[in-house]
Amino acid sequence: MAALLERERQTIIAINKTDLDAYKGDDISMFDRLKVDDSKVDEMIKSVTHLASQADPVGVERFSFKHDNGMQVYNKTASFGTVLIIYESRPDVTVEAAGIAFKSGNKILLKGGKESLNSNLKIVELWHEALLAFDASTNWVEYLQYNRTETQAFLEKPTQKVDLIVPRGGERLIAFVKEHATCPVIISGRGNNFVYVHEAADLDIAVDVIMNGKSKISACNAVDKVLIDENLPNKGEFVKTLISKLKDFNIEVLGDDSISKDNEVGAITSNDIWYEEFLDYKILIGEIASNQDTIAMINKYSGGHSSVIVTTDEDEAKRFMENVDTAAVYHNASTRFTDGGQLGLGGELAISTDKLHQRGPIGLQHLVTNKWYVHGNGQIR
Repeated sequence: MAALLERERQTIIAINKTDLDAYKGDDISMFDRLKVDDSKVDEMIKSVTHLASQADPVGVERFSFKHDNGMQVYNKTASFGTVLIIYESRPDVTVEAAGIAFKSGNKILLKGGKESLNSNLKIVELWHEALLAFDASTNWVEYLQYNRTETQAFLEKPTQKVDLIVPRGGERLIAFVKEHATCPVIISGRGNNFVYVHEAADLDIAVDVIMNGKSKISACNAVDKVLIDENLPNKGEFVKTLISKLKDFNIEVLGDDSISKDNEVGAITSNDIWYEEFLDYKILIGEIASNQDTIAMINKYSGGHSSVIVTTDEDEAKRFMENVDTAAVYHNASTRFTDGGQLGLGGELAISTDKLHQRGPIGLQHLVTNKWYVHGNGQIR
């Protein structure tokens, strides 16, 4: 598949341009996720190449036990069976999801958005070519060219057995799948990620982490909220510097009462905005009294995805990381690393904000369930 992606690089980019030209929506984050260029094809190739180098995740012994009666008991990893992923906009998901599913012994049903149809169909065509080259059935990777009504009907009454569904997209898509699905669903949830600038923060690191966190507004690992400790030395100067840098990148800055009062930024009118995932050139900055208050605020308002503390105080970092309830917690590093490739998985099916069955990036080794193997010679209980 890596070789085919390289061979068809220019064709994929050209076909993707027809999807981009046809997109009439005003969702800038969706448009950004839709785009395939040379660097995106490079990422696709890197993903499947790394995937090919990883060990088979099926049949791995997790536990063994010798019963008093002589039975030998093993617990081993096993494939789910058939996985359905419903996603918006991103043709790279067609590469990563199918690769992870196939290598973990799962059939995958791909239901992409209409905005990326031509790109997705071309990539599925390459998957089928790769499978046939090794005498494998093309049924391993199947594309569902359904509209919304057909998708709802399939979720409510599947025409084939589906063992797991992963919705990967905005909150409306996730709510739609949860409402209609009749089999287990892993939620690949929203971002709304926070950075806390502790009173003992290295301010250069703080600026770098925040700016990098806002470098790709369409990503679920982007930063939307910044909390600044009210006891931060030179707080006023730091806030002005940060706001200036954000505005240089055309990012709209909003502030709570304390921030907007002393700076030329928009004031918020409702605390409900702390719940919002922006997916836009927008950021909200507020003041906070302590690490303890920060933990409580993140646990109340965030999407359960990623959060950061910037501090030189190791004890405060430990307190934050152990008590903030998000899938990934960072100390002096960017939320943009919450990504299967960046965290060593080679790729991801999605980033789960559920706690069952897997939290954070779902990589190859996570797209398995388990099974008990019990060997006896006539034992009865």
